Amino acid sequence: MELYPLKVFLTVATEKSFSRAGEKLLRTQPAISIAIQRLESDLKEKLIDRTGRELLLTDAGKVVLEYARRFQSLESDLENALRELKDNYAGRLLIGANESMSLYLIQHIEKYRRMFPKVKVQVRRSESSKIPSQMLDGELELAVISYDPQDDHLLTEVIYTDRLTLIVSPEHRFADRGEISITELDMETFIAHNVISPYREAVLKEFARYKVPLNMDVEMPTIETIRRLVQDNEGVAFLPRMCVDLEIKQNTLREVKVRELALERKIRLVYPARRALSHAAKAFLEIVKRTTVEPEQVQETRV
Repeated sequence: MELYPLKVFLTVATEKSFSRAGEKLLRTQPAISIAIQRLESDLKEKLIDRTGRELLLTDAGKVVLEYARRFQSLESDLENALRELKDNYAGRLLIGANESMSLYLIQHIEKYRRMFPKVKVQVRRSESSKIPSQMLDGELELAVISYDPQDDHLLTEVIYTDRLTLIVSPEHRFADRGEISITELDMETFIAHNVISPYREAVLKEFARYKVPLNMDVEMPTIETIRRLVQDNEGVAFLPRMCVDLEIKQNTLREVKVRELALERKIRLVYPARRALSHAAKAFLEIVKRTTVEPEQVQETRV
């Protein structure tokens, strides 16, 4: 079996379209169809259900897709390995992370790039819940998540202890208060992150437990937009401390402790247990380990 038809099949399955796959691979649609037919003939299995309007994979197609992804990962590993033979610590580093984890990675990427400028670093925005399966499929080499995946095929290193913090504008009435009670937040406007997360659920639970209204009149899609609105004193927000560390140090935001809310989580760097890491990935792992900094210790709550 040739590898090219497998690559074509992976592109068709990913794009869910023969025409879009052709555009991506710079081939005509008939050429794409012929490659798929050749693969089906070699495997003696129908891989794509063409009876409906929507492109669907057969059960055999789903199995082949999993292995096609592995072949793609192996091809990338081979290219990296050959580049590293010519020039140690060259090649590509692919890391999976959600928005808040990507913000945390900036400090490590800056140090890494200064030491290894020839490595192309790509952070792929991924849903935390999907990262373990993406890593096992060979789509990622490293990833950062806030929970233990509890999978023997993956190894994790705790690299940071994060906490949820209330942020306010320097002009806010709480700006000079070191600590407040949750009951004092009943009249505040909260700028909320409209992404479901364990932190969000924990806050909702605590406000309900203390019977305090949580006025989430504004919801935003990104942490950056939330920070901007809070800086403009349009409301207050709960955000991971690692996402506002710089702004607090620069005094463009103020951190206020809420006595009844002490939520902490462990940030973990994840990598495959049974697949050798590239030199580039090993170097990044070492940099993260050396620069890990723990924030002030607070009562840990599993979130």
